[in-house]
Amino acid sequence: MPDPAVPPTPPVPLESLLAREDLDLRQIAGPSDAGTVIHWAHTSEMADPYPYLLGGELLLTAGVHVPEGAGSGARAGYFDDYVARIVAAGGAALGFGVAPVFDTVPPALVTACDAQGLPLVEVPPRTTFSGVARAVWQLMAQARLAELRRVTEAQQSLAAAASRPDPVPSVLRQLARRVGGRAVLYGPEGATIASAGRLARTGTEAGTAKGTETGAATGTEEALARLADVVRPSGPGTPTSATDSQAGTHLAAYALGAGQGFVLGVAAPRRDPGDHTIASVAAVLLSLLTGEHQSGTGAARSSALVRLLLGAPPADVAGLLGPGRWLVVHARPDARAPDPVTASALGAALGSPLVDLAQDVVRVLVPADREPAAQPGWTLGVSAAVAPAEWPSADTQAGRALARARATRTALVRHGERAGLADLVTPRDAADHARMLLAPVADSPALTETLRTWLSLHGSWDRTAVALSVHRNTVRQRIARCAALLDADLDDPDVRMELWFALRRP
Repeated sequence: MPDPAVPPTPPVPLESLLAREDLDLRQIAGPSDAGTVIHWAHTSEMADPYPYLLGGELLLTAGVHVPEGAGSGARAGYFDDYVARIVAAGGAALGFGVAPVFDTVPPALVTACDAQGLPLVEVPPRTTFSGVARAVWQLMAQARLAELRRVTEAQQSLAAAASRPDPVPSVLRQLARRVGGRAVLYGPEGATIASAGRLARTGTEAGTAKGTETGAATGTEEALARLADVVRPSGPGTPTSATDSQAGTHLAAYALGAGQGFVLGVAAPRRDPGDHTIASVAAVLLSLLTGEHQSGTGAARSSALVRLLLGAPPADVAGLLGPGRWLVVHARPDARAPDPVTASALGAALGSPLVDLAQDVVRVLVPADREPAAQPGWTLGVSAAVAPAEWPSADTQAGRALARARATRTALVRHGERAGLADLVTPRDAADHARMLLAPVADSPALTETLRTWLSLHGSWDRTAVALSVHRNTVRQRIARCAALLDADLDDPDVRMELWFALRRP
């Protein structure tokens, strides 16, 4: 029987559909296997439904196609042929509607289904086929929600495991527990670096490996190691993941993204729809962890952090992170709030592991020679390239650039670096002038930030409201308050220019 083309939704166990009291369905033939699942429901009155089936269906029919005298005499083999075609197409079960064509399910059909191992379900007259199909989709939606919840919980537990003092073993333990099997991290030469979980062994394997965790490799473990060799980088065209099965155990291997030859292997007794997503999250985390281990940059970053905590200025520790100038990137996802995994993935895409997740904004410190590009699903603000001593100013620049990007619905906005008239004034004189001009509103950060954002967006109430995440009426009230405190006409372009000059000072 061919494997059905599984949709991106968990299938529905046939027993769950039979348990629906509102349908009053009854299985009258075929195996009562708890593992029988349905991927969708399809109605057909074709005598040969094979060309119209993809596999995994609950095929519903009222027997309109059944010729008179089927099951006896010259047409004795009609139902055998009909069931055989459904089985050959990969159909999961057959639902036969009683009335209006037949008062009962034909006995010959019952016999054929029993003989060929196809579950046969009786659909009573009061139950419509559309009602059965709707129940299937309802059960699928419930299963999908449960699977999404399982995947989300697994992602959170994996992220938490990656932050533990022993991150690699912790991630492997969580992965093995979530898939109910075994997880193995293979090194560049194929050796097992760490592993977690157990495999169910049968027959000779159980006898040779019983009571040991590090004994001779079983057939399944050897198959998993061979699968890891398939995805280990060896040249152009090497796959990044692969799957196989061994003695009823599902195997999967994932090449880790650090490009150093590390591979994650997973073996589990079953393969649920969300297992690939869970394993992929673990692969991302392990890619980051093994990348640090291989390059040694993790130790350098730890040293830099300790020195900062002990009072060293940024300029003194920047050399541990890399030479040259730096960019600060502020990023905000377009959909849900970022989590540690998505934040790390963004850092990897921008070419830096220096990532900070702060509420709904991700901050990334990027070497200036790695020019940030727009990232799908993110809005980015990028500072000017600065020396380590100017990191705080660059952080402010990136925050303002992100606010402007969100207000203008632009994927990426960079802080301007062009020389201007402001550069003709010494920084000290400019700061003194800004302090005097803005003194009436200096005690209210909300007013100064609103005025700065409003001016940067050319006086747009709506865009300023978006950038500051406040109501447009709040913006109007704050700007009116600024005008009153400053005793200035904010519609005058000369006033706006002078205020903008002052507000550009950090």
